[in-house]
Amino acid sequence: MDTKNAMTLIAIVEDEPSISEVVSLYLKRAGYQVQLYADGLAAQNGFARQIPDLVILDVMLPGMDGFTLTRSLRDRSEVPIILLTSRREESDRIAGLELGADDYVIKPFSPQELVSRVRAVLRRINKDDKANNETVVTFPDLSLDPQTRILVVRKQEISLTAKEFDMLYHLVRHPRQVFSRDQLLESIWGLSEYIDPSTVTVHIRRLREKIEIDPANPAHLQTVWGVGYKFEP
Repeated sequence: MDTKNAMTLIAIVEDEPSISEVVSLYLKRAGYQVQLYADGLAAQNGFARQIPDLVILDVMLPGMDGFTLTRSLRDRSEVPIILLTSRREESDRIAGLELGADDYVIKPFSPQELVSRVRAVLRRINKDDKANNETVVTFPDLSLDPQTRILVVRKQEISLTAKEFDMLYHLVRHPRQVFSRDQLLESIWGLSEYIDPSTVTVHIRRLREKIEIDPANPAHLQTVWGVGYKFEP
């Protein structure tokens, strides 16, 4: 057991007891505290009393599906969310990411892989906390404040998800430096070997829609074909 994790509470929202029990066992072995919910409504009521440190959330749930619960959570919290889904269509995974989920795992999965993803997401959160001492990054038409996590573009405040902010802030702190999709996955999500690289593409597209005058011909978030992406100030 890892005693460093003893104060970390992870909520598992899963209606299949065989899955929730196995995941709970592995997380407890890793030293985490675990709270179980069998449906979305019970989880929503529980989160109204206490927000956990991380949520593992099944997409297909009775009462309230995982996408709806993700949206509800994102309206009031930046708690990291890992979705569990049996859906293999890319559009379904993208839908979860666009709602603000931090990661997704396709069933069937290895419980040890899931624990690795939990650790990676929590490492990223801890790294973000340390970044709160960093200064505002400002360019002529946009600025990002890592403490308030506010983006201002052409004098207008723009709403970003946690991952969108993390990716944009990473890019603007390294202007003109080209990052591959794997490098961005490693920097923003904490690991790259388990996550579909299209996750990066989705977030770049959404960021372009929010900061570019013409998203189809981006001035800032540029593609370097065959290599990756860069921020052009």
